[in-house]
Amino acid sequence: MTTTTEHDVIRCEVDADGIALLTIDYPGKTMNVIDQAFIDSLQRGIDRVAGDAAIKGAIVTSGKEAFVAGADLLVMEANLDQTADDPVEVLFEKYGSLSRAFRRLETCGKPVVAAINGAAMGGGFELALACHHRVLADKPTAAVGLPEVQVGLLPGAGGTQRLPRLVGIQASMPYLMEGKHASPQQAQKAGLVHELAAPDELLTVARRWLLQSPTAVQPWDEKGFRFPGGNALDPRVAPAFVVGNAMVQANTYHNLPAPLAIQSCLYEGSLLPIDAALRVETKYLLTVARGPVSRGMIRTLFVNKSKAEKGLHRPAGIAPNKCRKLGMIGAGMMGGGIALNAAQRGIAVVLIDRDQASAERGKAYAEKALARQVERGRMTADQRDAILARITPGTDYEGLRDADVVVEAVFEDRAIKAEVTKKLDAVLPETCVLATNTSALPITLLAKASQRPERFIGLHFFSPADRMPLVEVIRGKATSDATLAQALDFIAQLKKTPIVVNDARGFFTSRFIGAFVDDAIGMVAEGVNPALIDNCARQAGMPVGPLAITDELSIELSVHAGEAQKKEFPDVYKEGRSVPVLKKLYDLGRLGKKVGKGFYDHDESGKRLWPGLAGLYPPKAEQPNPHDLKQRILYVQALEAARAMEEGVLPSPADGDIGAILGVGYPAYTGGPFCFIDGVGLPAFVAEADRLADLFGEHLRPPALLREMASQGQTFYGRTARLGAA
Repeated sequence: MTTTTEHDVIRCEVDADGIALLTIDYPGKTMNVIDQAFIDSLQRGIDRVAGDAAIKGAIVTSGKEAFVAGADLLVMEANLDQTADDPVEVLFEKYGSLSRAFRRLETCGKPVVAAINGAAMGGGFELALACHHRVLADKPTAAVGLPEVQVGLLPGAGGTQRLPRLVGIQASMPYLMEGKHASPQQAQKAGLVHELAAPDELLTVARRWLLQSPTAVQPWDEKGFRFPGGNALDPRVAPAFVVGNAMVQANTYHNLPAPLAIQSCLYEGSLLPIDAALRVETKYLLTVARGPVSRGMIRTLFVNKSKAEKGLHRPAGIAPNKCRKLGMIGAGMMGGGIALNAAQRGIAVVLIDRDQASAERGKAYAEKALARQVERGRMTADQRDAILARITPGTDYEGLRDADVVVEAVFEDRAIKAEVTKKLDAVLPETCVLATNTSALPITLLAKASQRPERFIGLHFFSPADRMPLVEVIRGKATSDATLAQALDFIAQLKKTPIVVNDARGFFTSRFIGAFVDDAIGMVAEGVNPALIDNCARQAGMPVGPLAITDELSIELSVHAGEAQKKEFPDVYKEGRSVPVLKKLYDLGRLGKKVGKGFYDHDESGKRLWPGLAGLYPPKAEQPNPHDLKQRILYVQALEAARAMEEGVLPSPADGDIGAILGVGYPAYTGGPFCFIDGVGLPAFVAEADRLADLFGEHLRPPALLREMASQGQTFYGRTARLGAA
């Protein structure tokens, strides 16, 4: 046996039968990722296999638990700025380097089998597709897929060309257009892999194929190859592109360029030989990768999200903390959701409410949610019972004397929260973190009710708390570093994504979504057609129209929240543009979806705009341009984010972008408000905001921060990032 001696990403060992084992084992990384070092190492491995007459074939496998996770998006995002000024010809060569390496692998003249020992995603699965035979380990953690579309990209190393040539254009679309992945059984049934093997027999099965029936030619390189089911011009396939275009429009309103680019790759590529088709794919990859959508999505949904989850704002020098026991005060929908989430992560929960029946209802929330999981086969009855056994409903605060963290989620009333805080102070150990779940009340103000404000912090969960991924962490003026660190460790245990913001009324997410809803309801009073408002919001990429979401959240709750804010903060309270409209509906008993009537009439069949709304606020004869309304919807929120940055509420643009997308549904294709501003360009954004302000009002006028950044050529991210921005 011979082996490479260098410390390489891919080790090459050749056995006595002339079979080369190429083991991908990226030094210093927990996962194999694709970057230039990977490509260079793969090239050396191919050279060895192709150039050594003693080598009869090769097995490609992984030395880590997973096969290959795909491209290193951290490196890719960083390279975008470094290559910004490169000529297109140079960029085309760079973006096509991995595709060329895989093409050389499949045409090297030696049979190659992929022994896929775990998850093979993105470029990892594209590597497997370039091999002549694929064997997948039959285990729960193994899966194959091409998820690039979910970060605004397309599979650019042959995925859009090899997969349809393997299974047909129509069968490949869900994997390419939606990022669908397949379990071992699904992969074999769909024809994505040739064989399944027990994990400990994976290499044995791969060797057997090489020794018994190897082929070194891919189907698409054989003379007379035809696409399974036909190419894009085939009458059986052509309608799929018509339907596909309609589905892309319905699902994305053409805000995402990647699905359209993938369809173009499929259509054009199916009419060309494989080598020309791969160059077409590279062209479209270059186009989407350098656009603002993929850059923003990669930056926020991968790079910034990963940094946040790894402790971006966790104070250094403080030992890790583990929450073993959680006190949950308030067993409503929010408290029940947090309790369920914690119990699912192995944390014992004492769920407290004012009476036993209310506490039991909080546990019933968990019982109902877990019952659905059992019914769908995602959980066993024993697993459900173990989770439920960790939740103890009750009324006695004495059970919290050994709690590590307590979360209070009672009614948004300062007096009620103060009463609960005093009760907790009497029993909690010194090391316990006391967190208040509030969406707007300042933490420093609430902490005044506590005898230990340094252990007091805000944790703003989003409903439903067991499913929503974000927690907004609000640090009060007295909150200690140790408390912040412990709170972030607790959120990590819950497998959620934290953002950290500074204390102010409304924090970040509430004022951000509030700017959108307040302005949209104000449009009704301006005479803008309500249907136009909600439709433009959805076309701009918001998940739900602002009038519909107000009905969902309750008009009654909105009115009471506004009155509470006015009473609590009379010196700083400013009445929003939405208040007169909401009060009028409230006085008419139109309290929202819960009573079947608000901006919409709701019944079992769905919802329809209330005809009487036009009598209260007659739509103007001349309606605003839909483009201007979509811009207004996106800009009013981005401008509020910029004000939060200017006021010091946000410590970094990353927190704002993550919070906007994961917490309140700002369109993911923008990358969040700060990526959106950068993508438009500061000077262009300021000019457009001024235009919108001239059309619709001064609340759309850009703050001084943006004007200053525009004049100085600064951005929120990248090489021209404003000093101090993350």
